[in-house]
Amino acid sequence: MTTKTKPAAKPQSTAVPGEQRVGRGQNDLQSLPMPEFEKQLESSPDGLSLAEAQQRLAQYGPNEIAEKKLNPLLKLLTYFWGPIPWMIEVAAILSMLVRHWTEFFIILVLLVANAVVGFWEEYQAGNAIAALKARLALQARVHRNGTWTTIAARELVPGDVIRVRLGDILPADARLLAGDPVEVDQSALTGESLPVNRKSGEVVYSGSIIRQGEVDALVYGTGRNTFFGKTAQLVEEAHTVSHFQRAVLKIGDYLIVLAVALVVLILAVALFRGDQMVTTLQFALVLTVAAIPVAMPTVLSITMAVGARVLAAKQAIVSRLAAIEELAGIDVLCSDKTGTLTQNKLTLGKPFTVAGTAADQIVLSAALASRAEDQDPIDLAVLSGVKDGQHLEHYHVTHFQPFDPVHKRTEATVTSPEEKTFKVTKGAPQVIQALATNATEVSAAVEKAVDGFAARGFRSLGVARTDEQGQWQFLGVLPLYDPPREDSQTTIATAQQMGVAVKMVTGDQLAIGKEIAKQLGLGTNILDAGAFEETKYHE
Repeated sequence: MTTKTKPAAKPQSTAVPGEQRVGRGQNDLQSLPMPEFEKQLESSPDGLSLAEAQQRLAQYGPNEIAEKKLNPLLKLLTYFWGPIPWMIEVAAILSMLVRHWTEFFIILVLLVANAVVGFWEEYQAGNAIAALKARLALQARVHRNGTWTTIAARELVPGDVIRVRLGDILPADARLLAGDPVEVDQSALTGESLPVNRKSGEVVYSGSIIRQGEVDALVYGTGRNTFFGKTAQLVEEAHTVSHFQRAVLKIGDYLIVLAVALVVLILAVALFRGDQMVTTLQFALVLTVAAIPVAMPTVLSITMAVGARVLAAKQAIVSRLAAIEELAGIDVLCSDKTGTLTQNKLTLGKPFTVAGTAADQIVLSAALASRAEDQDPIDLAVLSGVKDGQHLEHYHVTHFQPFDPVHKRTEATVTSPEEKTFKVTKGAPQVIQALATNATEVSAAVEKAVDGFAARGFRSLGVARTDEQGQWQFLGVLPLYDPPREDSQTTIATAQQMGVAVKMVTGDQLAIGKEIAKQLGLGTNILDAGAFEETKYHE
């Protein structure tokens, strides 16, 4: 289907099509009814034509966060600019004026060595980062000219229709078209360790990962107009002077003031005593040269370059040499929780069991109601909790009903090694209880267990199995959580011994934050971000 092509907007515009025509923001595009949403984007579920896509690519630019790249020669010249380089350059000029050629060439070599060492280390780091980005470049399946094709994600434009499936990283902000619901992992953006369900018409953000399902989506935000892009732009605009730079500037300012004061004093004394001005000026020049720390920048650069090499051997890329000293001088380390302090992997906790039911039986029943090939995080967590994986091979699943947002549970029909057939199910505890014939007897205990798990930030999963009469019997509750990494507690303790206060930052639930902080020795004094709304920046 060919849609109407929109007149070209001004080159500097970064709005999406709907914003330019009616002044709507992206928040409006997220909430518009789908027919009006498609109208604003001047697109449809059939996607764009190749000509329209090329026009919009020229209009809005590539789907990437553009980096400001400096010419390598200009980058090299920046190492000759600044208070300390100025002092060294003045020293070289003064040495040349008084014809102290040996000192002149020594100072010149030190000045050039400092620039070359710093430039080369950062240039190599830049190349390593560029190679890493090229290797991780995303591809996208897009519907153009009536056919599906795979293109580089940077070529996506607002109005494109893309298809995302299990394991895909969302290449742009989009809204889901008609189809089955999908599970989306937004932990990289929100810190929420558990996937969320998204259905037709709802928004999915660039950088999220599809954990279950397959669906088409209509792109509305690319590049800097995505949720991720706006966040990256805020970080990019936060220009700060490092502790290292402040220290060097302070030393330079101190030496400049000291040198000027001594020269003024020497000139005043010479005038008072009637000394020859030529001899006095030569002495003042020598004093000025001696007061300038010509070797300091070179020594600092070489020292940090050695540190960069050590870090490179540990698979760490240092993009700026000054960052090494900055990291060494931190007092407070703010760390993300999901995937940094924790494994970003759901794990089974100790289950709650109904009287007369063994914990292994609950886990086995839940595992039979799971399917590894779906790669669902909850199913994988349950399957990993089975002590003997080969035991599952003795059972034959004749029918499997996957999870869906309506029924909120999975179900399987199973044949045991004894040729007996039964059913197992797992899902939301209240849904499983509604099926069970023993719900009344276990209701109070189950509710208490679920509340207890919730207070610790755990997600609860009810499990049931049919008896010989085909009646559902509630077996217990499985707690799921994202456990800390094995080395997190040791690393935090080491940092604290070095005088670094570690703070955990997360977008996850408050109860989960408290539980993880308690396990890692960070205390349980967790503050909600809303408490900082009225706080001034300097506080």
